[in-house]
Amino acid sequence: MTETLTIGFLPLVDACLPILAHEHGFAADEGLDLQFVRDVSWATVLDRLLYGHTDAAHLVAPLALATTLGRGRPAQKLAVPFVLGLNGNAVTLSSELATRIAEPGALGDPRKVGEALAKVAKARGEAGRRLRFGVVHRYSSHNYMLRYWLSACGIRPDEDVEIVTVAPPFTADALAGGEIDGACVGEPWNSIAVDRGVGVIVLATAQIWRRGVEKVLAMREPVLDERRDATEALIRAMRKAGKHFVDPANWAENARILARPEYCDADAEVIGRAISDKLVLSKGSAPIHYGDFMFQHSEAANFPWVSQAMWLYSQMSRWDHLPYTAADALAAAGVFRPDVYRSALIGTGDPLPGASSKVEGSVAGPLAVGTQQGDITLSANTFFDGKVFDPDRVEAYLAEGG
Repeated sequence: MTETLTIGFLPLVDACLPILAHEHGFAADEGLDLQFVRDVSWATVLDRLLYGHTDAAHLVAPLALATTLGRGRPAQKLAVPFVLGLNGNAVTLSSELATRIAEPGALGDPRKVGEALAKVAKARGEAGRRLRFGVVHRYSSHNYMLRYWLSACGIRPDEDVEIVTVAPPFTADALAGGEIDGACVGEPWNSIAVDRGVGVIVLATAQIWRRGVEKVLAMREPVLDERRDATEALIRAMRKAGKHFVDPANWAENARILARPEYCDADAEVIGRAISDKLVLSKGSAPIHYGDFMFQHSEAANFPWVSQAMWLYSQMSRWDHLPYTAADALAAAGVFRPDVYRSALIGTGDPLPGASSKVEGSVAGPLAVGTQQGDITLSANTFFDGKVFDPDRVEAYLAEGG
């Protein structure tokens, strides 16, 4: 018997795992028929999910927490049983601004680029024309990564610079029209801005936090409870899709699939660059390689670490200017569901971490970790400023300016 699941998504490369699970038959092998609803903004993806038009959604991770906590709308509990990927975003600036703060032809050093940007931001502010940056949603990792970087470089978000919301497909248009001076967005929209000659990529967000949590599979908690078997089947199918996705032999085929009009509706070559960790930083330049620009499968990349949810909660508290509360922290931690992920994969041989939380930013090189099954070696997960985040010390982290 086949069970249908409807999944909402935005046209981004990191929507790849459910799409490829469907296209390559991994979902069908698990008894699932996946149907997809494409949208243009995270607000509409969320609305469809909350009103029951979809069963699950490709979603920016912080929005799942914000929805559960009732930030901006009445609270509804969401659950995240699977992380769709880490990293995968970039900071793209207008061509004029990029020439003033970054060396051409290479990704910049986050600290040096930030210090140069701070000088421009100060001058623009004194002239009464603050720099304006676009992010994909107020509650997005893009917003928090951008703010974290700016703040650590001495730039005060919302005071020295403006941060506004721009839906991913409109990023290049906003840059071309001078509505924003830069953006933090996922692929292929950075590369599309570059190919149009309206933007230059200066940083990958993996340079800010090497293993930053990005998109997740989100569901309403009651739907997860009611459709637990189907959810676990979807997790297994997406893990198989992830293994297929990261194999270089499959990159060209998967790029062609994701490029189709019903998915990303973009140039397969552009998508292929993202899949293979290659970026063209400015129009006409040769691609450069940045390892793990996107991170979709190995090192427990899909595991919903509670510590990642807690870091997002810390940033939500910081930038919403709301006090830490134990109740909110507990609710935020409960959104990520490692128990469901474990249940789906136990006995399959797929590696499972022994813990459900870790100190983020603490791994500087390869580190073998304890597991429930299989073997896992984590590589660097550092923040660019050298800070670490202990999920058991969130209040102290915030008090220290985290």
